[in-house]
Amino acid sequence: MTDIVHQNFSGVSMNGKAFLRQSGIGIALLLLIAVFSLSTEHFLTTSNLTNILTQITINVILAVGMTFVILIGGIDLSVGSVLAFSAVIAGLIITAPGLEPGPAIVLAVIGAIGAGVVCGVLNGVVSAWWKIPSFIVTLGTLNIARGGALQVTNAGTIYSFPPAFNAFGSMSLGGIPLLFLIALILVALGWIILNRTIFGRILYGIGNNEEAVRLAGHNVFAYKVAAFTICGATAGVAAIAYMARLNVASPIIGSGFELNAIAAVVIGGTSLNGGRGTIIGTLLGACVIGVLANGLILLGLTDFIRQMITGAVIIFAVVLDRYRDRLTAK
Repeated sequence: MTDIVHQNFSGVSMNGKAFLRQSGIGIALLLLIAVFSLSTEHFLTTSNLTNILTQITINVILAVGMTFVILIGGIDLSVGSVLAFSAVIAGLIITAPGLEPGPAIVLAVIGAIGAGVVCGVLNGVVSAWWKIPSFIVTLGTLNIARGGALQVTNAGTIYSFPPAFNAFGSMSLGGIPLLFLIALILVALGWIILNRTIFGRILYGIGNNEEAVRLAGHNVFAYKVAAFTICGATAGVAAIAYMARLNVASPIIGSGFELNAIAAVVIGGTSLNGGRGTIIGTLLGACVIGVLANGLILLGLTDFIRQMITGAVIIFAVVLDRYRDRLTAK
C-alpha cells in the first residue's frame, strides 16, 4: 500500500517530466500571444484580454473536472449536456414564484451542483461497476441529460433572473472577471487534491496500473466514482457561471463544450491513457484554445476556417501526446 501511495507517478509533482510537459505548452501559448500581438493591434488591449479571460472561464471549469476523469483513463462526453441540465434546474429554482432573491440564488447554486453530482455519480457507478467503457456510458448520459433539460423546460428558455445574480456575472476584481477568478480557485483546489493528498496520488495510480492499486487494498470502484462525481460537480459550477454571464438558462446550451474541455486537458499534457498530467497544464491548454479562437476572430477568418484550424490543433495535440509519452518515459 505504501509503495502505491507514495510512488512518484508522472505528473504528481513538478519533476523533470512534468516540467517538460508544462513548459512545452507554456512556450506554445507565448508564441501564440506573440503572433497575434504582431498580427493585430487589438489583441493586447485591456478590453480584449478581459474578453479572453471571460470566454475561457467555462472551459477552464469543465476541464478541471475532466482532468480527474482522464487521469484514471476515462472520458466524459456528457459534460456539455449536464451543464445544460444543471442550468435549467437552477433556472427553474431561481425564477420560482414566492422565493426571495437571496435564498433563490443559494438554492439555484445548490440545485445546479447537485444535478451535476447526480449525473457524475451515474456515470461513475455504471462505468466502474459493470466495467463498461466510460465513453459509451457518458454518451448515454449525454442524451439523458439533454432530453431531461428539454423535457423540464418544454424546450423553452429561462430568463429574468434576479438583478444581483446578473450583476455577479459582470463583476471584476482588479480588472479580472470574478468568474475567471472562481475558475482559478477551482484550479488551485484541483492542484491541491491531485498533488497534496493520498486521494490524488491514488487517482494517478489507477491511471498507471489499476490492478496494482486494487491489489494494494484500495477501493478502485469508489475512487472512479469520485472522479466522475467531481467532473459532474464542475459541470454544475460551469452552469452557474454560464447563467451569470449570459443571463439565460436554455436546454440547448453546452453543445460541443465537452470537446473543448477534452481538448484543453489533452493539449495541456494529460495522457489519454491516464496516469500522467497536471491541472496547471489543463489551465494552459484552455488558455491556448481561448487565445487561438480570439486571435483568429481578430484576424477576420470565417467561422468555418476557425473550426478547421481548431480541429487541426486538437488532432496535432493528440498525436503529440503519443510522442510525448514515449519521450517522458525514457
